Amino acid sequence: MNKTFVSFLSPVVLKAYLHDTKEIALLDVREYGQYGEGHLFYAVNTPYSKLEDEVVRLAPRKNVRMVLIGDENDILSIKAHRRLTEIGYTNVHILKGGIAAWKHAGYEVFAGVNLPSKTFGELAEHVFNTPKITAAELNEKILNKEDMVILDGRPFQEFKKMSIPTAMCCPNGELALRIDDIVHTPDTTIVVNCAGRTRSIIGAQTLINLGLPNKIYALENGTQGWFLADLALDNGKTNTHALAVNEKDLSLRRERAHLLARKHNVPFVNSETVEAWLKQQDRSTFLCDVRTIEEFTQYSLPGAQHTPGGQLVQATDQFIGVRGARLVLFDQEGVRAPAVASWLAMLGWDVAVWIGALEHAWTTEHTLAQQAIPATDLIENQHIDVQNISSEEILQYLQRKPDDVSILDMRSSMKYRDGHIQNSIWTTRSQLDTHKEHINDRVIIAIADDECTVKCAAKELREWGAKRIWVNLDSPIQWTQAKLTVEITPELPPNEECIDYLFFVHDRHDGNKVAAREYLAWETNLLSQIDEQEKSAFKLPKVIG
Repeated sequence: MNKTFVSFLSPVVLKAYLHDTKEIALLDVREYGQYGEGHLFYAVNTPYSKLEDEVVRLAPRKNVRMVLIGDENDILSIKAHRRLTEIGYTNVHILKGGIAAWKHAGYEVFAGVNLPSKTFGELAEHVFNTPKITAAELNEKILNKEDMVILDGRPFQEFKKMSIPTAMCCPNGELALRIDDIVHTPDTTIVVNCAGRTRSIIGAQTLINLGLPNKIYALENGTQGWFLADLALDNGKTNTHALAVNEKDLSLRRERAHLLARKHNVPFVNSETVEAWLKQQDRSTFLCDVRTIEEFTQYSLPGAQHTPGGQLVQATDQFIGVRGARLVLFDQEGVRAPAVASWLAMLGWDVAVWIGALEHAWTTEHTLAQQAIPATDLIENQHIDVQNISSEEILQYLQRKPDDVSILDMRSSMKYRDGHIQNSIWTTRSQLDTHKEHINDRVIIAIADDECTVKCAAKELREWGAKRIWVNLDSPIQWTQAKLTVEITPELPPNEECIDYLFFVHDRHDGNKVAAREYLAWETNLLSQIDEQEKSAFKLPKVIG
């Protein structure tokens, strides 16, 4: 094994890096559950189990300054450092001692996810004094059949799981474009809700910032507030905004959104400028298509991510892994991108709106400096051989050579609990060294949701002596149909071993009022946890005391 020089940073040096205005990709390589239990404010979760797959999307520029955070003994960070250098990253450092060292140095550690966006929402509510309405007050308006529209600012799949009675799904990123087709009179009251707080606040304030004359409210604590008030939520509703864009008064909507963007100093740029930015070797530029998934799937631009506008504000760290990067937003009609950009500017991002993006024809061959190579290609180029195996073939192999094979289930721990092949072992890539006796000189059948997870893990499996690696992407129903024995284990793996799952975030939606109250308390407490440097990074119109 070739030894690679590893650069370790102290917490003091890293803290300075985070506020020196230069780009930095701060990546926490622990699994999602571990990350959610405690991490740095600006850390982006790139679990080691999918590291190569995630990093090329979140931090595509190979020479970006990158800092990894792992466990306190740095073993996981060193593994990640090695894998990243193998695929071409050249400026990778490690926070020595991980989260434990950061806490020991006196710096804050945060639970939860999407911290900058969640904290920003709380700050925005204070700065703008966003009007709010309680669940009881809203329910009374519904019962009285008042002239009112309830808009759920979450993506459709979240809305479908649970929603306020009579609500319509209209994700926050669509509000600037769709609101005039939904609300036809200034006398109609508008209420925006989400599952908790942030998207309720941002959605309602978006409409206020656009200058709508209506009474506009954020539903206090969203669907959780509704549930805590002992009111019944709807399930499975499909009421949503029209997909077609209404051309009527489009110029007025565009003017309204452009005025809002300019108020927050968002520049509007042409294709020539964007091409020049994308060729820069020393800056990261992300192309963000803020339209609906239906529009994005039909046609977008090379190198662009689908970043639905409301979610880009709500969870920027799920799309952008480089603090200080440049974000270029575009849409079809010039309404959604400017409205979303106004919030990203207030969040502190260097953001621009690309005019005429979807009419652009590249003037040069699209081999841009920052265009990410798919992770599967990077892994395959390292000659990691992973072959598919059907459920029927698994049964046949188990019948012929049961002592020659190990079944490793690399799906989520919750999916494993819901149903797995008998005698399979749940694991993640970071835990493979604890299963060496099941790997060495064995044929490995990896159960996964995608091939890339297995191709990432295959590096370790080969190093631990696996003879052959197969992948099966089937479901429990397909295993049963193939006559494999499927087990359901609601308590296995035990909670403490489910390092990929953050219970306190998910339990609030499972009829657990204690979890819901704890989550809302966590959210409202975020402002008291951030320091002055973190607070000053936001660019809201005024600063709270």
